[in-house]
Amino acid sequence: MSGSQEQAILAVHVRGLDGMCVGCHRWWSRLVPYPCWQVNWATSRQARTITVQFLGGAR
Repeated sequence: MSGSQEQAILAVHVRGLDGMCVGCHRWWSRLVPYPCWQVNWATSRQARTITVQFLGGAR
């Protein structure tokens, strides 16, 4: 997945007024507490990308 796809996930999967994930409720009619597994995945991918960029591509 690209960075824009991660951004799209983070834009849709936001915390609702009831503390549930809005994206999961709209897309799959699931009541999932926020942060859902997709938000966790997208933020970990962003952190990994930023770390690699900071270290100059070294792993």
